[in-house]
Amino acid sequence: MRRHLPQLSELRPLMQFGSFNPDRRAARLAKAADVEALRRIARRRTPRPAFDYVDGAAGQELTYRRSREAYESVELLPRILHGTAIADLSMQIAGHRSALPFGIAPTGFTRFMHSEGEIGGVRAAARAGIPFSLSTMGTRSIEEVRDAAPDAQRWFQLYLWKDHSASLDLLQRAKAAGTTTLLVTVDTPVAGQRLRDTRNGMTIPPRLTPKTVLDASYRPEWWFNFLTTDSLKFASLSDTSGSLANLISSMFDPGLNLEDLAWIRENWDGQLFVKGILTREDARRALGVGADGLVVSNHGGRQLDRAPVALTALPEIRDEVGPDVPLILDSGIMSGADVVTGLCAGADFVLIGRAYLYGLMAGGEQGVTRVIELLEEQIRTAMLLMGAATVADLGPECMRAPWLPRAETSHQETSRRESGSRV
Repeated sequence: MRRHLPQLSELRPLMQFGSFNPDRRAARLAKAADVEALRRIARRRTPRPAFDYVDGAAGQELTYRRSREAYESVELLPRILHGTAIADLSMQIAGHRSALPFGIAPTGFTRFMHSEGEIGGVRAAARAGIPFSLSTMGTRSIEEVRDAAPDAQRWFQLYLWKDHSASLDLLQRAKAAGTTTLLVTVDTPVAGQRLRDTRNGMTIPPRLTPKTVLDASYRPEWWFNFLTTDSLKFASLSDTSGSLANLISSMFDPGLNLEDLAWIRENWDGQLFVKGILTREDARRALGVGADGLVVSNHGGRQLDRAPVALTALPEIRDEVGPDVPLILDSGIMSGADVVTGLCAGADFVLIGRAYLYGLMAGGEQGVTRVIELLEEQIRTAMLLMGAATVADLGPECMRAPWLPRAETSHQETSRRESGSRV
């Protein structure tokens, strides 16, 4: 083999340096190839209490880890020679069109993660044409979120307060602001034991201590934004000081029951989904008082450790409620393949929480947009490889999993898919 030193003319085609992007945030986000990469950026740029509030779960965090294991155990089945050249990711949910089969889940204390908070989230969702859910524990008000993105499809998540008149006021404000769908969370009679928060001494608002001052030296942008923007508080609560567990126990109704759910139904004439369903019985009971749909969720593993995994509970609940009840899957979704898995397992739609917040922490509104872009690309790629032209083409026959009880498509699933697009 003969060797020779290359001439400059030979090297020139190889010397193609990328142009410098003065927007360092955009450049940083562009390099993130998946949600895990955004998580790593978020961890570097966010104080530990804020990052752990998102990243952590209840107790020993078994439910969250088992959720990830359930997704990772799935095989998605490629289908070839179907002539599928284009995948349409749009669908109908809660009576409205969504450009993608996922939306933004309700999250609390959001401006603790990044100063742009819910405003960054709703604007990114509006641009993408997907729903955005505002939490009762949000750090921007119903009206502020509406004004930030008037054309967005906005949902509101409700925790029932001990003072029902305060809850009624929230419902009336949400309706007046053009909220289309109400998510009633029923799995939080008390706060889960989130040990990371306890170890970090997390309080609302955060305290300046020698430890946090040291942390600030490593994350100056976060602390500058925190100290120079509006004070951090829960926009819907009158008293916002203390620990999260104390706030929940003092203001929320731990005795929430079916009569309360019926009362909410009487006072809300829009779409109503009950969030926190994991069993057949609870699915029947929620629908019995007039819910339009259900959110199959274990609260991201943040409430009852060792609770069932939402993904593995989904097929049983679909079997129980039949083909016509819209089911939304929440908890544990970190990729487009996870979204596709949920749709195959029986969900009509999916909500992302942690993934959204990793993007927010990594880069504010731009980071949320990056999460949406990544998931959209991953979903489209998976659908094309699976021969699925539309979201309605995804069903249990498109996957294999050790926890999936059906080897073939059930009659109910077949009926649901043959009826056309999802609810």
